[in-house]
Amino acid sequence: MKITVVGSGYVGLANAVLLARHHEVLIYDILPEKISLINERKSPIIDPDIDDLFRYGKLNLTATACKESLYKNADFIIIATPTDYDRRTNFFNTESIESVIEDVLVYNKDPNIVIKSTVPVGYTKRIKQDFLLKNIIFSPEFLREGKALYDTLHPSRIIIGDKSEKGRAFAELLTKSAEKQNIPLLLTDSTEAEAIKLFANTYLAMRVAFFNELDSYAETHHLDSREIIEGVCMDDRIGHHYNNPSFGYGGYCLPKDTKQLLTNFNDVPNNLINAIVSANTTRKDFIAESVARSNPKVVGIYRLTMKADSSNYRDSAIQGVMKRIKGKGINVVVYEPTLQEDHFYNSPVIRDLEDFKKISDIIIANRVSDEIGDVTEKVYTRDLFGKN
Repeated sequence: MKITVVGSGYVGLANAVLLARHHEVLIYDILPEKISLINERKSPIIDPDIDDLFRYGKLNLTATACKESLYKNADFIIIATPTDYDRRTNFFNTESIESVIEDVLVYNKDPNIVIKSTVPVGYTKRIKQDFLLKNIIFSPEFLREGKALYDTLHPSRIIIGDKSEKGRAFAELLTKSAEKQNIPLLLTDSTEAEAIKLFANTYLAMRVAFFNELDSYAETHHLDSREIIEGVCMDDRIGHHYNNPSFGYGGYCLPKDTKQLLTNFNDVPNNLINAIVSANTTRKDFIAESVARSNPKVVGIYRLTMKADSSNYRDSAIQGVMKRIKGKGINVVVYEPTLQEDHFYNSPVIRDLEDFKKISDIIIANRVSDEIGDVTEKVYTRDLFGKN
């Protein structure tokens, strides 16, 4: 097959590499430098499995800016563009998806489009009506940052928001391209698939919020948070996964997906969904207050990223903590090797790790690493298990 993928972020690139092992894949991004990197077989995102396949695998993958070649004869066109949450409208900004569809229709009047971007509940049904198109499928992704290709090759499940033959053909395309066998598969209508994505991520955010609030309780009452969590998680119904306290949930998906779901609940009675969204604010307030009680002159922010071995710091919880600490009049310095700027939110970026350690009275770290192991007496973290 000839498959086009629009967007070379975690979702787009992982799907492009997955499919390019057996099919001809063209990939497009608005940034020329990303197109160049992909054609040089250099990954624009941090993902060891993609790096390995770029070095040693046989991939029929080409990045291009030529829209005619992208869209004219494609069997499937996969849209994986960002849909950031717009705080003014309380909805995802889906303009990038609509812009791609408009471009596609210039060269292909009867395309098979698959939306992988996260969208509001009911979006696909509406967009099919707006563009008078039948063959638009919504198929959500459930990927971990840094493990995107692995999770695409070994998916927990495949959800296809289309019950037609086209939907079944796309499902077969994914299952045959994956390495995992007997993948759970569910074909639904598009609106149910959209809801599955938002409810799944909101459940994960709820789990983060639960263990963070458990940790806040334990720290306030001088209890051993780790022992409590280990005892709670010995129940098989709860399990030992996704239970490491943090400064809050963040990253590409959970903050925006929970807010979007809450907006979709605007005419539905709810308590829990609203609490999940507000719990993140409460946790950041608690962390900032805990740090400020020590009256530090300088607080060091060790890494802005959400997870270890990551370059993503979009909407990371530690940024919210940082802003609260600065709001209390405390000086803040930042150590983040991926930053090119000399300042971040008007706080100095310290390039030298040893200087950063000396300057900081307290170092706050959402996730710790060995490189700050020699100053543990300065480190404030809620990372109890050393895992993401």
